[in-house]
Amino acid sequence: MDFFVSLTSYLDSINTIVLWIIMLIFCFSSILVFLKLFGYAGLYVYSALAVIIGNIQVLKTVDFFYSPEPVALGTVLFASTFLCTDILSEHFGKDKAKKNVLIGFVGFLFMTIVMLITIGFNPSSNDWAQESLVTLFTPMSRFFIASMIAYIASQYFDVWIYSIIKNLTVNKFLWLRNNLSTILSSLVDNTVFSILAWIILNPDPETFYNVIMIYIFGTYILRIFIALIDTPFMYLSKIFLPNK
Repeated sequence: MDFFVSLTSYLDSINTIVLWIIMLIFCFSSILVFLKLFGYAGLYVYSALAVIIGNIQVLKTVDFFYSPEPVALGTVLFASTFLCTDILSEHFGKDKAKKNVLIGFVGFLFMTIVMLITIGFNPSSNDWAQESLVTLFTPMSRFFIASMIAYIASQYFDVWIYSIIKNLTVNKFLWLRNNLSTILSSLVDNTVFSILAWIILNPDPETFYNVIMIYIFGTYILRIFIALIDTPFMYLSKIFLPNK
């Protein structure tokens, strides 16, 4: 049997929560490796990859113990980008963090345009990929718009609030600005996306109560947990800074 088929079959046998934690640790560890190997440019690369892959991964839903409804994946990758902006703000300055946000935005926009052009090519009679590509890479307009606006708003908010807390605490309490900025920014992300996607841009709007309870707070518990877990990696980032 093919190695990757065997690997995915094995991963499928692992408990969902355990596999989710493995992916979380892998993503945070990868950020430190990218930082060590490539400096702040490595975090630019990671953020662009995380935004692109996260928007693909979010199409898949899994069952989590705390939610009666299936939960979309992608939360880990989207949340990990906040660790990137916090590391950049802490060690390289606010301007580098802002540039990281734009790189992630442009990277996802570029991928979307290229894949739409790719799908637009008339497939050959022997083609087997077109249907899968259409399913994966043709975004619903309202979700695409909501996702991009929420990304820009929450990431810039994260850079801003991190800087505010850092100045107020006179560069002390790294754990506080890391956790507080990520938790608040995640709430901005969930709120902006959910209101745009499910109410404002939705031709059949959901009730405000459902949007709050299901979509805004539905994954917010996970995002708070992620914010707490990324704190040790924030402290470790000092060790992984490149020599130059």
